[in-house]
Amino acid sequence: MQAVVLAAGEGTRIRPLSASLPKPMLPVADRPLAAHAADAAVSAGADELILVVGYEAETVREYFGEEYAGVPVTYAVQREQAGTADAVRAAREHLDGEFAVLNGDNLYDPAGVERLFEAGPSVGAHRVEDPTSYGVLSTAGDSVTDITEKPAEPQTDLANTGAYVFPAEAREWLDVPASERGEREITDVLARTVREHEVTAVEIDRWLDVGRPWELLEANEWKLAALDRAVRGSVHEDADLRGAVVVEEGAAVDSGVVVEGPALIRSGASVGPNAYVRGATLVGEDATVGHGVEIKNSVLMAGATVGHLSYVGDSVLGRDVNFGAGTTVANLRHDDAPVKITVKGERVSTGRRKFGVVVGDDAKTGINVALDAGTILSPRVGIVPGETVTRDR
Repeated sequence: MQAVVLAAGEGTRIRPLSASLPKPMLPVADRPLAAHAADAAVSAGADELILVVGYEAETVREYFGEEYAGVPVTYAVQREQAGTADAVRAAREHLDGEFAVLNGDNLYDPAGVERLFEAGPSVGAHRVEDPTSYGVLSTAGDSVTDITEKPAEPQTDLANTGAYVFPAEAREWLDVPASERGEREITDVLARTVREHEVTAVEIDRWLDVGRPWELLEANEWKLAALDRAVRGSVHEDADLRGAVVVEEGAAVDSGVVVEGPALIRSGASVGPNAYVRGATLVGEDATVGHGVEIKNSVLMAGATVGHLSYVGDSVLGRDVNFGAGTTVANLRHDDAPVKITVKGERVSTGRRKFGVVVGDDAKTGINVALDAGTILSPRVGIVPGETVTRDR
């Protein structure tokens, strides 16, 4: 079966991390987000991957190449971000027979995707506490009878996960009209499939739609928790690695360092001396954690540097960020309420009691800078030494 992986989106809600990198290519453990969707598809039996690209398409092409995980890769270009049905329509000329569709910015339980592929025409479903924020599936037994977008009074708690298997004729049903929000929705294609076929709701036990910065942190918490200890890089005899810690070949851990897993230290990265890394932490390729630095439950993307005597907690640092010595991140409000951050101009609760900062590529802080919880720094922003930053910059 062919699997269409949607990887054309920019990801405006996850800015500034997507300012020059497609959201599906943001790092989750040892690979981009879209690669987890592709892996799930291949594991479930996909014999071809069709990647729909658009924003910063070359980044996707460079990573996946012409073959990925032993299966051929074909690319389709969505020239305008006009919705999910439009994205699949961009791949139409490559489709031949029954086909699957997965969102490249979602994480799926691989076993659930395998059941989806085996079920024929189907849609992935996940039980949620508050269905009003999702497309909600109505069912009779396992068969889907209807789908309603963000209903005020949901009939079920089954959320649409954006994972589908469509019959071959759905290739001709992709020219749907634009919705009220101006996009051509794949759910309209699903609705027609429900009218003309029996469509199975396949429950996916674990699923995460990674749309906002704290969800990227959650995605890494999920995948890093599955690590098995492996030490292939250089680790000083006086370093202390505890639990599920992976040190890739080419990475270096200096003396006096304590790493409490789950943690992944990628190739080219250096940690220490006398640093403390704990929680679910990704230290990306060629990243640097300096002397006396503490990193807790955070993502440091490729090339990020945290200078000596600094603290970073529950944060996401973009590529080539440079924190000067003594930079301190606050990750807890004094009133103990969930931390809020700005998403598309509005302050939104992360739902997390502890959350630090989100920093775009190439941003820099001087020495002894303090960053308040929920602060966002845009790409290439510079913060002068000694400043306390309480608002987005």
